[in-house]
Amino acid sequence: MLLFHKFAFPLSGPLNYTHLSVKPLIIVSVTSDLSTDQRVHRTCLVLAEQGFEVLLTGRQLPSSIAVAERSYRTNRFKLWFTTGPLFYATFNIRLFFYLIFSKAKYLFANDLDALPANYLASRLKRIPLIYDSHEYYTGVPELENRPFVKACWKWFERMIFPGLKTIITVNDSIASLYEKEYGKRPLVIRNVPLKGGFQPTTNKTELRKKLQLPESGKLIILQGAGINIQRGAEEAVLAMQFLENTTLLIVGGGDVLPVLKDLVKEYRLENKIIFKPRLPYTELMQHTRAADLGLTLDKDTNINYRFSLPNKIFDYIHAGIPVLASRLPEVERIIAGYGVGDFIERHDPKHIAEKMESMLQNESALAGWRKNLEIASRELNWDEEKKKFPKIINEQY
Repeated sequence: MLLFHKFAFPLSGPLNYTHLSVKPLIIVSVTSDLSTDQRVHRTCLVLAEQGFEVLLTGRQLPSSIAVAERSYRTNRFKLWFTTGPLFYATFNIRLFFYLIFSKAKYLFANDLDALPANYLASRLKRIPLIYDSHEYYTGVPELENRPFVKACWKWFERMIFPGLKTIITVNDSIASLYEKEYGKRPLVIRNVPLKGGFQPTTNKTELRKKLQLPESGKLIILQGAGINIQRGAEEAVLAMQFLENTTLLIVGGGDVLPVLKDLVKEYRLENKIIFKPRLPYTELMQHTRAADLGLTLDKDTNINYRFSLPNKIFDYIHAGIPVLASRLPEVERIIAGYGVGDFIERHDPKHIAEKMESMLQNESALAGWRKNLEIASRELNWDEEKKKFPKIINEQY
């Protein structure tokens, strides 16, 4: 048992407080990368402000970036499997025993793939569980052609969701989907950056030089942790055929990246497109500020994308760069509502190139967008958004 207990509790990350803390311990768990998931990081900061001792736990992959020093502890599991059903099964089994043997008084699960272990542990330990659904999980395109896997996740959701007391999600459209399905409306907390993050760069040439990016010409950025299929990345790459003196910077990870790199070779676009891997958030924002235009081109091919509100939109706003977007309900509500960009009407590479060119060359429109971007950043920031965060200790339980 002692050996198992040691196996279940490998801790990593800085210890910035005493283990003798009288604060109630809350364990926050997620399968995404701890170093780059800013929503989870901001959640942990709020929980600490509410009086919790916070421990964030997740998985470690060979490509995982080191977690920067934080005001709470972090822990990563090393697992035998890194993708597919065996990954999710082993992660939840490992997480379940970790939670059972912990001294946690509260549990906080991020997304459906971390919920089964949390739910079972919360029932056995009789402690509260808070659930944050970052997307409409069973509607992701990766499950569209995998009916058995999709049915398994839906079964877990139907078994667990109705019994949860505190549920959070990222926008009103997804909240409405859950309300229609289960009769319970989650609290909406959007993925907005911390206040003070609005820092448009006046000297882009100097910043680009520092980041080893092209110092002249226009720079367009497509960034994100999930640059995946059906998100318009292929069309954005092909659009570069029709632009001159312009570079597309793609920063992040995702399953479509090999396809994008093949397209670059096939169409001989090596001098027009730069790839960079996932970066720590501060570095990612430096690259975003160096750009002139940000892209978010998700397609309306599945319910999850239709009602998505990508984090990158708020990053672009706080970087002070206008946004070129596809017309999706939640995206349009922000872009049109605040007047911070424009829209494509179809996913045709030549049309996308024309929209890019018109936005980058329209000085009058650019001046208006820059003004509106600053206004939007004052409202779309975490200091405002976190006011909606449930006071878990004082009010919920």
